[in-house]
Formats: sequence, C-alpha cells, structure tokens
Amino acid sequence: MRFTTGTILRGFAPFALALLITAGAQAASVSSTLTLTGTTTLSSNDTIFTNSGQVTLTNLGSGGGTLSGTFASTINVQTPGVVTGSSVTAPFTITLSGGTLIGTYTEPFAILIGATGTAAATITGGTGSYAGYTGSFPSLAGSSSQSGSSGTTFTFTFTGTGTINTSPVPTIASVTDGASYTANVAEGSFFTVWGSTLAPSNIGLTNFPRPTSQGGVKVTFTPTTGGAGTDTYLIYVGTGQINGLLPSTVPVGSYNVTVTNGTVSAPVQTQVVASKVGLFTQDQSGAGLAVVFSYISQSENDVNRLTTGNYNGSLSSPATPGQTLIAWGTGIGPYAAGDNAAGISHDFSKSETITAIVGGVSIPVVFAGLNGYAGEDQINFTLPANVPTGCSVSLQISVAGVLSAATSIAIAPAGASACVQPGYTTQQLQLLDQGGTINTGSFSLSQLAISEPPYGTFTSASASGSFTEMTSFQLPSTASAGISVITSGSCLVVHVTSQGTTAAVTHVTHLDAGAITLNGPSGTNLNNQKLAEDASYDYTYLLSVPGQSSSASLLAGTYTLTGAGGTGVGSFNTSITLGPPLTLNNPATLPTTITKSAGLTLNWTGGNASDVIEILGDSGTITGTGASEVTDVTEFICRTTADQKTFTVPASILTQLPTITAAQVAASTATGLLEVVSGPPAVSFNPNLTKGGTIPSTLTSFVGIASTALYQ
Repeated sequence: MRFTTGTILRGFAPFALALLITAGAQAASVSSTLTLTGTTTLSSNDTIFTNSGQVTLTNLGSGGGTLSGTFASTINVQTPGVVTGSSVTAPFTITLSGGTLIGTYTEPFAILIGATGTAAATITGGTGSYAGYTGSFPSLAGSSSQSGSSGTTFTFTFTGTGTINTSPVPTIASVTDGASYTANVAEGSFFTVWGSTLAPSNIGLTNFPRPTSQGGVKVTFTPTTGGAGTDTYLIYVGTGQINGLLPSTVPVGSYNVTVTNGTVSAPVQTQVVASKVGLFTQDQSGAGLAVVFSYISQSENDVNRLTTGNYNGSLSSPATPGQTLIAWGTGIGPYAAGDNAAGISHDFSKSETITAIVGGVSIPVVFAGLNGYAGEDQINFTLPANVPTGCSVSLQISVAGVLSAATSIAIAPAGASACVQPGYTTQQLQLLDQGGTINTGSFSLSQLAISEPPYGTFTSASASGSFTEMTSFQLPSTASAGISVITSGSCLVVHVTSQGTTAAVTHVTHLDAGAITLNGPSGTNLNNQKLAEDASYDYTYLLSVPGQSSSASLLAGTYTLTGAGGTGVGSFNTSITLGPPLTLNNPATLPTTITKSAGLTLNWTGGNASDVIEILGDSGTITGTGASEVTDVTEFICRTTADQKTFTVPASILTQLPTITAAQVAASTATGLLEVVSGPPAVSFNPNLTKGGTIPSTLTSFVGIASTALYQ
C-alpha cells in the first residue's frame, strides 16, 4: 500500500522539481598587468616608510577591462622579519570599487630611497567582490627618485605581469547526510557538503537528469586507498552548501571528498555505508518535527503539526492512534537502476527488515522505499491504538537494526484536534503553528546531597539557567524519548522510553542577557559571583561538584540574581529567599529498599510553611547496547508543602514502578532513585526583550537529599 502526496513539504532544502538556475562564473584565473605609481614618505627617525598611490589591474574589470584604485602600505624596518638581507617585506592593501585586495610584497631596500630594481607581490585574499582572490606578480620592474629637497619623500613606479585566481579555493567544513545532517553517507542517498566559497555564487537548483558538474562546480568521492574518484549528482549548488546525490554504485568504504570550482579543495574524509536513514525535518535542522503526513483520504494528506488548521496554505493536524502516516527521508539503501531518474518506485521493505519506532513502540512498515525520485525515501506505517500521545513523540526508522537519528511527531488523543504538552495550552500551541514564538526564562539554584552506597554521600550544587525563544519546530525537546504522563491526586507518574544512544537535542534559540551575577547571604561565598556563559548563552556556576571540596553552599537567606543586559534580554534584578533546611525524621534517612505495596510515608521538620516539597522516585531497566540500547524508566513526582510535616506516596503510585534488584543495578541493567527536595515558591520576573515586549521568567531554588533505591 503506497500513498503519494500532492504538495510535499520538503525537508532537504532546496529540494523539489524546479527550473534549472544558472549563474555565469568568471574564469578561474586571469593574466593581469599590475601598475603602481605613488609616493614613499620616510618618518623623522628613518624607521617607517609610508607608501601610497594609484594602482591599475588589467583584465579584471567588466568585460575584461582595467580596474583602477589606490595602493597603501607601511614598512617599519624595526619590526622583526621585515628586513632580510638587502630586501624588505611588508603587507599592502589595494582598494578597488566593490572591495579590496590584500597581500605582501618584497623589494630591494634601495628602491625605497631612490634606485631601480625588481619587486614581487603576492595577493593572499580580498574583501567584498574580491573575497578569496589570490594571485602572484613575481617580477615587478620598479624605480624611485627623490622628490623635493627634504630627502624624506620619494616617488615610485612599479609594473609587471602576473596571474590572479578569481575562483577562491573552496573549503569543506563537513560532509553529512542530507536529512539529519550527521556523519556518514549511505549509497544512493542525499548528502550535504558544508563549507565556504564552495561555488563562485549561489548557482541554485538543478533538474533531471541531475548533472555531475554545474557552473564549473563538482563534488568528488575518491577512495582513501587510492583509485579513481566518482563525481556525484548535484541537486543544489551554493557558496556555503552543496546538496547532492551519491551514486548507488559507490562501494561502502572510506572516501576523501573534494569540491572543485576551478580550484580543488583540501579533502575531507567521510564514510560511505550501505544504509543509514535520515528523516527530513520541517525546519531543516535535522531534529524536531519530522516531515510526516497523515493520510486523511485519497485527496487529503495533512502536514503533521501540533494543532488542526490551515497554516501557510497547507492543511495540518496532529496524528491520532490508528492513522496511517507517511514519513520522508533518505538513505534506506542503494538503487542503481534509478540513481538519476524521476518517476521510479522500489519497496526496500520486501528485502530488508524495516520498522518505524514511535514513542518506543515498534511498528511494521507498509511501504519503505523510492516512490518518485532517486534518493528520496517514503515510509508508510499505521499507528497502533496503544501508541503514546504528545507533542514530541519520538520517531525513528530502523533498517536491519540500525536506527535513524531521533526526530519527533505530534500525536493527539483519539478525537482531539491538538496534541497535549504539559505546561502548554492549546492556544499557545496554535500560536506556535501560526509561526509565533514562546519566550521564557528559567533560572534555578540547586543543592543535592546524594547517597550512593557503598561509595558514600556527595554534594552537588549549582546555579544555572537561560532565556529561550522557541518555535513550533523546536518544541520537541525530548525527541529521542516516548513520554506518557498520568496524574493522580498530588502525584504524577511519568513513563519514559527511549531507544538508541542518540541524545535528545533541544534546538531552542538561547538569548544573550549579558553578564549575570549571583549574591548570597553571609557564609555562602557568593559575592558578585559571575555565572559562566557559553556560546549558546547558557549560564552556569558550579557551587560544588561530587568528589571535590565545596567552594560555596546554599544556606538560609536571600539570593539576588542580577543581569547586565545583552543583545537579546535587557537588564534585570530578582531575588529569592530560602528558609531553614528540611530535616527528615521517622525515618531519619531515605530508605534504600522500598516495598511498593506498603506505600511510602515520610515525615520532616524545618522549612518555611509555604515551601514546596517534592518527593521523586524512579525505577527502570536498561537493555541492549549501542544503537539497540532501550531505556524504560517510570518516575513519580508528588508535591505538598512544608507545613504538612508528612506525606504518604500511595501504593497505587509506587506499584506503577517496575521492580528492580540489586543485581540488576550492579550489572548496570537497571536504575533506581529516591529524592526529597524543598524550596520556596517560584519567583516571577519579566525582563524586557530588546526586540520589544517582555520575557516571562522564573527563579526557583531547591535543597534536598537523594539516594539510590530498589523498588520491590
């Protein structure tokens, strides 16, 4: 059973049938005559020579005409390396209409002060229209003579022929598959070359049959062991990105990849594999919402989104249990018969074991293969009734046990028009689907004493947080895990299933808030302590870490967080007050073995009456290794306030956790934890956004204890 779609939202950009776009490229190199005329001025201490004047370069102008501009250079003879024997070497800048050329020149020292001789110049780069230009003028006949009676000014003339390379040398940063943008490329699949000056201009899309060279640009895979290279089919050619199709006939192995655009790049090594599925994603990031359609009828296939509606002219809706879905990707396997053709069809599932894994549930595919274009894989599968629901349910494709990188889809409960994401309203989800963003800020002070028999107790404490902007495509921050949530009274039970070792990737946009500092009460050693800011604008300060002596600690009192303001978020000042620490009694320490059927009662003293108490526990199993590793964990979270002094986690909650044994934990095939933390209610603050409006933010704090635990 196969489905075709009318208008398909492509994840491989640009990736669609389009008119062939071409752009004229200059010749790779031109012969040119360089002529310099100008003045050299000697400083009062005879150490600095300032050169300036006019310059002409033939064959570089429009239609091969002459370019004119200015020349400037400064020679400081006291700078190490400038004077070598009887010659001087110095940098120069030539300013032309549209940009500059830069480089170095070498000349006999005598020319500077009135003599004849031969100089040489090398062009090493440029700006604007001349970015990446290189060239060489090995023989410039020159002379100079004194101008006036001061003896400090000389006129000069240089002229000579040389070569200028107008096609910058391409530089490859990486080679990835063309969907998930991760290492290794499958036979017969789309790939992407990332880099700079890969082409002289953004040449654009190609059409069928795909060329192996476009505008003088080609991509070649050459075996690292030697032998002839294979030029790949080109789909899109740009200055910073080239999308191509690797022929199915390129054998599995290690390859050097090069880009040629008149000059040849340095090689970058990549691996060609028989199969490696990458799923296209709607924001073309390689993660988040996958390019998936819900089969509604023969005339309607809805784009998978968070809510039901018509967004940007496309009917959209979340999937529902029992519905057939159509996912799009690349890399299932080679198909030499259709490597460079349209209108082809081939079902790999007839010869390969292919499954869709949704929220940890393995689903047999109905069809998985080519159904239109070479390199483009269509995967059809039907969601079972027991599939997990949510706005970021994980989706991976397995081919013979090899998993694709994690993406996600939105699945609504049966009959619902929107998926359900804890903490988000349907109106917020609609805003995201309409192209809006949700801005939030979250900072936390935390300290946890962790007991891990027989190793002892360790304290881990930190201050951390960030300001973020999120789109609908960035919402799935747990794309590698299937999550279901059950609420019962003041407790939640969360079941998380993940397969493979690929970590979830959160592609939210972090906002710069400038320098952020933390001050605490006496005894905490927190005096204008600056939180470290990484390149993604995540802010962190480790007060203490396990195995190291504590440099700071959280005590009762007031903590102030101050932001200086940055490019995304304005300045702010907020504070939170911690009460006396919580003390367990009866039992005095956390139990390490918990009988689920008996429930769990904890009693405590301390804290402020309004402090929030959270009792958390989890239990789960870990099976398999590597790409086949499956983690299945159930966690409970119960909340109350400090003034209650006691809380019982009901047996009805605990019995939902799987039973684990000490032997399983010792063998690293199971995990179990119990944790009790307390802290004041979250403090809200609303810094200004530099683009306008405010960003709703919170500052929280918790201090507590944790221990490994067996649930039996």
